Amino acid sequence: MANVGWYPDPGGQPGQFRYWNGSSWSVETTSTPRQTPPPAGQPAGVPGATEPRKKTSVGVWIGIGAAIVVVALIVWAVVQFLPNLAGGGTPWQPGGNPTQNFCTAGGTSSSATPIPDRPGRVSAGHLSYPTLGDPWEAPGGDNRVPFGTYAVMQSATDQDDYDGNGNRWVSSVLVSDLVSGDGFGDAKSAANMVMKCVLGKYYSNTVVERQDLSSAAYKVDGHPGWLIESQLSFNVPGLRAKGERVLLLVVAVAEDQYGLFYASVPDTSPDRLPEARDAMAKLTVD
Repeated sequence: MANVGWYPDPGGQPGQFRYWNGSSWSVETTSTPRQTPPPAGQPAGVPGATEPRKKTSVGVWIGIGAAIVVVALIVWAVVQFLPNLAGGGTPWQPGGNPTQNFCTAGGTSSSATPIPDRPGRVSAGHLSYPTLGDPWEAPGGDNRVPFGTYAVMQSATDQDDYDGNGNRWVSSVLVSDLVSGDGFGDAKSAANMVMKCVLGKYYSNTVVERQDLSSAAYKVDGHPGWLIESQLSFNVPGLRAKGERVLLLVVAVAEDQYGLFYASVPDTSPDRLPEARDAMAKLTVD
């Protein structure tokens, strides 16, 4: 993982930075990162806050000195933040080393042991839901889940060979682990981070417009979680669907361990959405 320091918020908040201490992200964010970590129990920074003004004597040399300081601060800000504002992707931190891709998917781990099969349920990541029937296919593995090492998915065909290359577009429902140690501060920050990564992993180079319909706390078996429901819009050549509904739920299944429930349903398969919602409603922590 990356060195300790301030990085652009992996949860996707524009202009906000979050502190990585080597094992986890701070819950607090700031728009003014500095070289020290956020004080324990205090916000990482208060945007817009100013220190009390001090009286100073007026003089030519003081004026010149102030001007030099202002110029130096402008130069420092440009050097530190311009790469990120321009989309360069280089995070700011003391030392200036770039981080690895935070949206890693399809990793392997010795601790990613599948939960034993439970008759009539689909299980992974310490979460399970009742197996969906026809037209949903039998559960199978999926290695694209951001931060996931073991995911199980059911799919239902929406359109065969939409691109003329034998590929198909599907509705999908899955459960997965989220790798322990990736540093999620809580279920909310994890959900925001995973949602941002999903758009890149599942939709590749497709331009996708995302409209969040809701983002709120959601408990599963008494375990805290965070649910984001979004409507996506896109234009894929050959595809009848021009959008789909996404349900993304992250659950704190144990201390510092998170599981994921994810469902996507194209607008051209509206009958699948109630089935996906029912699976989420019947989700349990194993």
